[in-house]
Amino acid sequence: MSGIRSDKMAGIIRGFKGKRVLVLGDIMLDKYIWGRVSRISPEAPVPVVEVHSASSCLGGAGNVSHNLESLGARPALVGIVGRDEPGRWIRSNVSDRRGIFVDDKRPTTIKTRIIAHHQQVVRVDQEQRTRLSARLEKRILDFIRSARCHGIIISDYNKGLLTPTLVPAVLALAGERKIQVSVDPKIEHFSLFSPVTLITPNHHEAEKIVQHECRTDSQVEKAGEEILDRISSRYLILKRGEQGLTVFERGKRPIHIPTVAQEVFDVTGAGDTVIATAALSLLAGATIQQAAVLANTAAGIVVGKIGTATVTSRELLAALRESGRGGD
Repeated sequence: MSGIRSDKMAGIIRGFKGKRVLVLGDIMLDKYIWGRVSRISPEAPVPVVEVHSASSCLGGAGNVSHNLESLGARPALVGIVGRDEPGRWIRSNVSDRRGIFVDDKRPTTIKTRIIAHHQQVVRVDQEQRTRLSARLEKRILDFIRSARCHGIIISDYNKGLLTPTLVPAVLALAGERKIQVSVDPKIEHFSLFSPVTLITPNHHEAEKIVQHECRTDSQVEKAGEEILDRISSRYLILKRGEQGLTVFERGKRPIHIPTVAQEVFDVTGAGDTVIATAALSLLAGATIQQAAVLANTAAGIVVGKIGTATVTSRELLAALRESGRGGD
C-alpha cells in the first residue's frame, strides 16, 4: 500500500501529542470480577466462580477518552453519571471532569463482567436509558460551545444522552467552527449523524442499516456505498471483526485491511480504540488509509489484552515497526 511503509506513520503518531479532542457520549463504569472455576454448581448447570480480585475502569465514551489520553492527546469527556458511588468513581478517575454532569434521576451505567481463566463467564448490565432532560441537555451544549478543541468524537451506546436535538446542535456548531467530527454509532440514531467527517459502524450494525448481509468483500462494498448514500460522511470505516476493516472515501475504491491481531483474548472496547486512533490520526494529518491502518493496528493490540484496555503511542509504534509499516 502506497503511503504506508514510511516514517510518515511515526510522524503521525508523534502528532497525537497535545491534540484536544472533545468526547461526547455515554459514559459507563466497567467492573471486573476475576476468579477461577473448579466446579459446576449443584443448584444449576452453571460454573461456580471463586473470586480472587475485582477492578474497575472507564467504559463506553470514558474508554474512548482513556484511549486518547493513552495515545498522548488531551481529551475532554462530556456526558452524564448518576449521583452515586460509581459516578463519583468515574469523576475522580478522569483527568478533566468539567464536562461530566450529574443526573439525579438516573443511576450511573455499570457493566460488570465476571472473568475466569481469561474468559468472560457472564456480563451483568445496570442501566436506565431514559432520554436526557432538557435542562441537562442545555448545560451540556453550553459546555461544548465554551470548549476549545481540534476535534469531536461522538461515542454512542444508546443510553439516552444523544438526543435528536443535542446531536444536530453539536454538528451545526462543529460545522460553523470547521471542527472534525468522528462517530461510533448505534443504529437507533444513525440518521442523526450527518454531516460528519468519519463514521465507524461494525458489520452487525451495517447489516441492520442496509438490511442485507455484510460478510463478503462484495457485500461490504455494497453496504458501504449504501451507507454513504444515506448520510453525509467524508469517510467510512466498516469494522469487520476478525476480517479487519474496510475503508471508504467518496469517489475512491474501497480498501480492505486485514486484521493484525495475533491472539484475541477479549474484544471489549476494541471499537473505542478504533474510533479514538482513527480520529486522532486524521487530526494529526493522516490520510484515511493511514488512519485506518493505525486504528487496525491499535485494535490488534488491545484485543490481545484482557478487559477494557488501551494502547499507548509506544506500543502502537512498536507494533507498526514489527509489521514493517512504521518506518524509523
